[in-house]
Amino acid sequence: MTEKEKMLNGDFYDSRDPELLKLYHTARRLLQEYNNLNSELAQERERILNELFEFKGSGVWIEAPFFCDYGQNISIGKNTFVNTNCMFLDNNKISIGENGLIAPYVQIYTATHPLKASERIIKKGRDTRYLTSTMPVSIGDNVWIGGNSIVFPGVSIGDNVTIGAGSVVSGDIPNGVLVFGNPCKVIKKI
Repeated sequence: MTEKEKMLNGDFYDSRDPELLKLYHTARRLLQEYNNLNSELAQERERILNELFEFKGSGVWIEAPFFCDYGQNISIGKNTFVNTNCMFLDNNKISIGENGLIAPYVQIYTATHPLKASERIIKKGRDTRYLTSTMPVSIGDNVWIGGNSIVFPGVSIGDNVTIGAGSVVSGDIPNGVLVFGNPCKVIKKI
């Protein structure tokens, strides 16, 4: 099994694997190009996002700057808007539905590490590595995620959800609710 296959399978993997580093550097090149592009060059923006992402529906708008690890593990449904300074750590699949609103500084994480330092830090001679595993994140249709919110690895967010600004989403969210807080809690059905 390759390190990429391990990563997408949720197993511990080596993030410094040559194949993964090549994907990472390709994403960095595309992100630099995108983040420095004149906002009026719509066709060029589309070309870059189509090359970067696994899937991008029509009408997707992503404000620069935008940041991710690989890009190719991200799927975004049509008419979704991603505001400025969002960070999607797509070490596993990030799936975002249609008609989403993602406010500035939203962070979506798929990578995780062992809690104990003795299990997390691996030393081999002068080389130090960190055990990393991943879990996918799924976000439904018509979801609004407020600014400065964080979505943890393995979280599934249903359809028609509103997440208040500054929330820490560490567990699954059902359809049709307003949630906010740290940790994020259901406030009411909407």
